[in-house]
Amino acid sequence: MLDEVALEIGFPQNRDLAGRILRSTLHALREVITIEESFQLMAQLPFVIKAMYIEEWKINRKTEKIKHVKDFVRKVVHEDFPAGHHDFQTVKDGENAVKAVFKVLRRHVSAGEIDDILATMPKELHKLWGVPHLNL
Repeated sequence: MLDEVALEIGFPQNRDLAGRILRSTLHALREVITIEESFQLMAQLPFVIKAMYIEEWKINRKTEKIKHVKDFVRKVVHEDFPAGHHDFQTVKDGENAVKAVFKVLRRHVSAGEIDDILATMPKELHKLWGVPHLNL
């Protein structure tokens, strides 16, 4: 999956960058879906990606409500890419990186599970998955 993310973000030789953007996107995702949905998603992920998903996860911690694309992207970019020192020139670069991760996840996770994830996410975030606003 790292190689696929690296290719999708346009840096096919940079597995470190791919791993960082994959991890930070997964961490932001787990804050906008239910715990139950997180466990169902993890059941379909390779072991190493599962470990990445749960890294530093505090299940009982109150999470911030992320409802808008710019807030989701900001969460992703600022987790692993501190201010003034990141690989993204613009917010649009960060948004494209998130879309790349979700595109790769769609290849590895069943369509039914993606539908379930989308049903629990704020509707504005659906476009990050490359799907239009759905009436779920």
